[in-house]
Amino acid sequence: MTQDSSLQSITLGGGCFWCTEAVFEQVAGVQSVESGYTNGHVNAPTYEQVCTGDTGHAEVVKLVFDPARVSLRDLLEVFFVVHDPTTLNRQGNDVGSQYRSGIYVQNEDQAAVAREVLAEVQQACGGRAVTEILPLQNYSAAEAYHQRYFANHPGQGYCAFVVAPKVEKFRSRFAQLMRG
Repeated sequence: MTQDSSLQSITLGGGCFWCTEAVFEQVAGVQSVESGYTNGHVNAPTYEQVCTGDTGHAEVVKLVFDPARVSLRDLLEVFFVVHDPTTLNRQGNDVGSQYRSGIYVQNEDQAAVAREVLAEVQQACGGRAVTEILPLQNYSAAEAYHQRYFANHPGQGYCAFVVAPKVEKFRSRFAQLMRG
């Protein structure tokens, strides 16, 4: 995909990428959502390698968005509502460093917005958020079968019981940001 110069990209780790991908695919102004792995020490790891916890990667979604239609602040507010930023290396029953909470930025402007929103989250949760803010490094797309997983498998057990409630939480809390 050729990226329009007015578009921006941000990469977010909020536990299992199936959950965050399913939410952000519904946000108006988000042009694309790609599940992937980032900030580890192995080049182009496989899902199986990442699941061992030995590669250092986080499961993430890479968002390409139009800041004229949706702000980075709005995306980060959605991000902090649809995952638990207070659990270290865990989201629900998904446990391991690959499920850590992280914002992986492209530049200092994004880092400044991320720090501002995280400070608000810290205040709201009594300083318990463990979300890391780091420059994006060593990103690679996840395997094809992970892309659009919820859209392609809505009746699968994990999707029905874990992903669907997060999507519903987004819809009820952020109706104004939903695609038309």
